Amino acid sequence: MGNTLIKQRLVALFCCGWMLLNFPLLGLWDVAVWVLGVPLLPLALFTLWGGLIAVLAWLMERRAADWGDD
Repeated sequence: MGNTLIKQRLVALFCCGWMLLNFPLLGLWDVAVWVLGVPLLPLALFTLWGGLIAVLAWLMERRAADWGDD
């Protein structure tokens, strides 16, 4: 049961990442705006990418804690 749930969550995370880093939504960030000296598009890319990695790490650590893996 738990293994199926984690697979579903990972697929959902993959789909969210694919949508967030795909052209139509990524085009929203392509404007001539600078934040703290960094253009908005690269800042948004690295922030979204880091957020996806953080959620993935949280899911994997939560799975390890639930299953008692070391």
